[in-house]
Amino acid sequence: MLGKLIVIDGTDGSGKATQTNLLVEKLKKEGKKVELIDFPRYGEKSAVLVEDYLTGKFGKAEEVGPYKASIFYAVDRYAASSQIRKWLSDGRLVISNRYVSASMGHQAGKIKDLKERDKFLRWLEELEFDILGIPKPDLNVLLYMPPEIGQKLVDKKGHRDYVNGSKRDIHEEDINHLKDAAEAYQYVAKKYKWIIIDCAPNHKLKTIEEIQDILWNKIKSLI
Repeated sequence: MLGKLIVIDGTDGSGKATQTNLLVEKLKKEGKKVELIDFPRYGEKSAVLVEDYLTGKFGKAEEVGPYKASIFYAVDRYAASSQIRKWLSDGRLVISNRYVSASMGHQAGKIKDLKERDKFLRWLEELEFDILGIPKPDLNVLLYMPPEIGQKLVDKKGHRDYVNGSKRDIHEEDINHLKDAAEAYQYVAKKYKWIIIDCAPNHKLKTIEEIQDILWNKIKSLI
């Protein structure tokens, strides 16, 4: 592949969409050929099971479990994979707001035993990259926001169609899930050597501009 796939992920309320959009704007100003993709792709047929899961149709997140939930998300990424490969073959930078990394965080957080967690992560990599054959990222970035702060920031978001205008989906409304996911995100970020940006060191929020500057300085060498 001639292009690069860069994934921006993060704990809830970390500003993933904001930072991703700002990065894309900056890259365009730099004259780069860049494409933005956002997962899950709410409103697409391939994301229907994700939407049903997040609105609680199948039960609570813990009841659905990590394996079934991961398949819902994987199907949506598979449906988009041919377009991503086309962009990469064309030499474009593809910036993805969330990717397989999101399942590694939210779903692995449901598994406390580290041996079982690593088993799940191996299964997930095989499912997404080997069986479904979606492109592997060239770089993963984790925006880390403490879950207690993140949950409050989520409540400031506007109307979201996939939860019928509700403030929170089943992940966001469960602080224990957010804490487990935050711990799992840190675990997988260290395991796979992702770039980690602390958005609120010592619970002191960094500004959007400060986070964007850090993000740019971390990734510019790859670009």
